[in-house]
Amino acid sequence: MQRFRFLAFFAAVLIISLSGCAYVQVPLFTPVQPMQEKVLEGQGDAKILLVEVSGVISEQEKQKKMGFTEDVSLVAQIKEELQKAEKDKAVSGILLKIDSPGGTVTASDMIYHELIKFKKRTGKHITACIMGLGTSGGYYIACAADEIIAHPTALTGSIGVIAMKMNVHGLMEKIGIRNETFKSGDKKDILSPFRATSPEEFQIMQTIINQLHKRFVDVIADGRNGTLKRNAVEKLADGRIYTADQALENKLIDKVGYLDDAIAHIKNKLNLKEAKIIVYLRPGSYKGSIYSSYPASTMSWPMGANLLPMGSEIFSSAPQVKFMYLWSPW
Repeated sequence: MQRFRFLAFFAAVLIISLSGCAYVQVPLFTPVQPMQEKVLEGQGDAKILLVEVSGVISEQEKQKKMGFTEDVSLVAQIKEELQKAEKDKAVSGILLKIDSPGGTVTASDMIYHELIKFKKRTGKHITACIMGLGTSGGYYIACAADEIIAHPTALTGSIGVIAMKMNVHGLMEKIGIRNETFKSGDKKDILSPFRATSPEEFQIMQTIINQLHKRFVDVIADGRNGTLKRNAVEKLADGRIYTADQALENKLIDKVGYLDDAIAHIKNKLNLKEAKIIVYLRPGSYKGSIYSSYPASTMSWPMGANLLPMGSEIFSSAPQVKFMYLWSPW
């Protein structure tokens, strides 16, 4: 019914405009509004801000949809939340709620960087809680926290970098299609799907992957300083995933527990008997409890009818190649 009313209104405006009686400008997308504070639970003067990292991590803005508000990227959203928290002296700490398979190298690193800067500027405590999934870029971001707690059924790890391409050269030969590319140098179309990768190009790409992987290991070694030595991180960083118990045994996390355990932990760390758990939401958004997630966006993990693999939105802007801190079996 609501959709029908919108279409009827739109048609009426169009008819009036075409008749020459009036000119009406109707915005199809609501501008992004400033975030507002909402208390989820608890009481007292002190506040703990719940910051959510969910879905595939990307620096891309969320896609416009007819009749819905255009939203900012996950990176921009978290930056805005941290800026708002920094100005509020009552915010004593950050609870980082993570449920993500990872995402692009750049977006993961930007969020990690913003969290580290926030800690240095404010001295405020950060506790990360990994829910169902905190792999690859999700774990990369968690390493900015002062401690990491994982849900008993969580999966984490997948420490590594991946970049994928399709090679359709054989298929094109079978159906009689030939690619013709004009280029200024023989490496200009590196990773083209229309031809095989040469040994030299493979080495170029592997060097990039190795450098990005080293950065991931560096981040973990810094974040787990005093808990996990670098040589131990290197042995764990072969791309495999770990259960919460395995991650605890290997010192990738500090504790196995639930989200309310993480809240109790951060309150204890901050010597707070009482504290309000707050979130920052845009007008029209809703979160009823600490377990509520932000509204699903184009960057979330598609399940159900979508026949493309997890995180396929990231790859839909072909032909560009993206380097990913991402766990993806596809």
